[in-house]
Amino acid sequence: STQSTWGNVVGIFMNELLRGRPMTIFGDGEQTRSFSYIDDVAPVLAMAPLYPAARNEVFNVGADEPYTLNHLAATVAAAMEMPAEIIHLPPRMEVVHSQVDNDKVRCVFQLGRATGLADGLNRTVAWVRAVGHAYLPVEFRAVEVLAHMPPSWVRADLRETTVLNHSSADNPRAVAFEAMRAVRPP
Repeated sequence: STQSTWGNVVGIFMNELLRGRPMTIFGDGEQTRSFSYIDDVAPVLAMAPLYPAARNEVFNVGADEPYTLNHLAATVAAAMEMPAEIIHLPPRMEVVHSQVDNDKVRCVFQLGRATGLADGLNRTVAWVRAVGHAYLPVEFRAVEVLAHMPPSWVRADLRETTVLNHSSADNPRAVAFEAMRAVRPP
């Protein structure tokens, strides 16, 4: 689904591949991000409250090496042993290059060796295969601001509202998916 930020792009790409769909990228795919493996980030988040030097501080935690979205898509497809079919959508307003600076977090926490992109993706693919199914994207009935949304996000039935009250029960696709999961063998 194209209805997310790049923060979950690995899961989005894998989900699209599992559903037999091409991976979607806004723009030319040459924008860069620092993609992190959860086992590299979660321990720092868990330890932060225990470190007096971390109190009232803000830290960046993530991968040191940035990759283009095109490279990420190709690497995800390779890890899943599937063709790297990509659809490039019109660009959206976003930061083109974003890279984490871990200097400050290294002053307080002892970070281990970071998991490489391919290794992290291979571990994630193993988990995805163990779970055994793809998820349908959430489709909201309303949003707070329609103006300037990427065209691929806008549907004829999407409305604008000042107050959002939303749960997965409001999403017909999510209800159908949960019903499907309920009958799926363990």
